[in-house]
Amino acid sequence: MNITKIGHCCLLIKDQGLTILTDPGAFTTEQDSMTGIDLVLITHEHQDHFHIDSVKEIIKNNPNVIIVTNTAVGKFLDEVQIPYQILEHGDSQIFGAVEVEGFGEKHAEVYKTIPLVQNTGYFISGRFFYSGDAFVDPGKPVEILALPVAAPWLKISEVIDYAKLIKPKTAFPVHDAIVSKAGGFINSMLEKFLKPDGVKYILPDSQKPMEF
Repeated sequence: MNITKIGHCCLLIKDQGLTILTDPGAFTTEQDSMTGIDLVLITHEHQDHFHIDSVKEIIKNNPNVIIVTNTAVGKFLDEVQIPYQILEHGDSQIFGAVEVEGFGEKHAEVYKTIPLVQNTGYFISGRFFYSGDAFVDPGKPVEILALPVAAPWLKISEVIDYAKLIKPKTAFPVHDAIVSKAGGFINSMLEKFLKPDGVKYILPDSQKPMEF
């Protein structure tokens, strides 16, 4: 499996001949010109994960791409007549030789007066788990974890506890576009607190693939 972090929560994953893009949001634009994408996974409707103009560009450049998401995002896609497939909590489907499973139902709470939107995390090939905006436990071993590290809906203690709960072999940060250059403090904390639990915490080199 090969994973390249485009930025924030937009990841390019290559596995067993399939190329997958996650959450083409408004914080990145590189995905708009990419070709060779087979599958797009969208966890939820927030703009930093789902930017409709980006989705349109991806489809234009990849006419055979399959958009996979949940019912809530599907309603927005219906409005602009973009076809998609539903894969949400409890569902699984094989695309080519790659199995994708859906886990989780609700976005983590930002504030009590803000409604919780539907959020679906995706488990790819029984190895890599990306939970979207929630601390979802898939209830089975995770080799590679995309770990959300900075957001209005989390605090660092929750990030550490989540990684300790999942206990992946390797974790790397996502949901970090709001972190300033001084945000290295967060990463140093995570490396320090996760190492004793056997979790290797790595920092992606921008736009360069990581091999797993």
